[in-house]
Amino acid sequence: MKNLNNYQKTTAIYVVGLIALWIAVQIHGTKTGNLNYWYSFLFGLTPLFAGIVGIYKSKIWGRLGSTLGKAMFFVALGLLLWGLGETIWSYYNFFRHVPAPYPSPADIGFAPSIFFWVLGAIYLAKASGAWLTLQRSRRAKVFTVLAVALLSLLSYYLLIRVARGNVLVPEGETTLKVVLDIAYPLGDFLAAIFAFLVATLSLKYLGGMYRPAIIAVLAGLAGMYVADFVFSYTTTVGSYFNGDWGDLFLCLGLFLLSFGVLGFATKPSAIGMERQGKE
Repeated sequence: MKNLNNYQKTTAIYVVGLIALWIAVQIHGTKTGNLNYWYSFLFGLTPLFAGIVGIYKSKIWGRLGSTLGKAMFFVALGLLLWGLGETIWSYYNFFRHVPAPYPSPADIGFAPSIFFWVLGAIYLAKASGAWLTLQRSRRAKVFTVLAVALLSLLSYYLLIRVARGNVLVPEGETTLKVVLDIAYPLGDFLAAIFAFLVATLSLKYLGGMYRPAIIAVLAGLAGMYVADFVFSYTTTVGSYFNGDWGDLFLCLGLFLLSFGVLGFATKPSAIGMERQGKE
């Protein structure tokens, strides 16, 4: 952990505790108890912390005045909004005694977060040189087209055939829930595509010093894609509960996104960058 900053170390230690709490939820066996609700609330603090720190620290990269600053700012803003959405969700759990408030005002925080993750991933692609590589390389273009096609087919299979039983609008569901069930995973899918391009086309950005952060963002968006698919499926079949497997994926996806953003919270010295470039 010697190359991690203090923000990343703190978040890593915290998520270990969250995993232990998730195991306790499974052992306890409850689905609507306070232990479930506390787990849901506590893992929502990770994106809140990373969002606040990321937005503030994006100033060292120029914030909205530079491409990398925009990438960090928008991903952090998405994390902050998601954390606020989870806080509203927990309010419904604890004070309104609603186990799964979906759809609810919590989606006012959840839904926009995906848009900002997509925006941040686009700027990250531009900042890292992936966008330029894609424009200049025929191999990169072919690779991108194939990757998008395969991921699109996979998404259709998972989102429509598996999660919804090959029925786009199941009988008895509200239009809002149907829209959100499809919008969340598709938004994560778009963000994951851009993050994937960044990771594959420009891993040597800044001499490789930010490779772990970029990979963490990619893995985090992939984790959120899986988590939203599981959430859509479990809420459709009525098996969702706070602290289920989908929530574990949410916890890990949000941790990885947070870990990646916080990796840019400190700017390395020129000497450190030179050493990394030689390795």
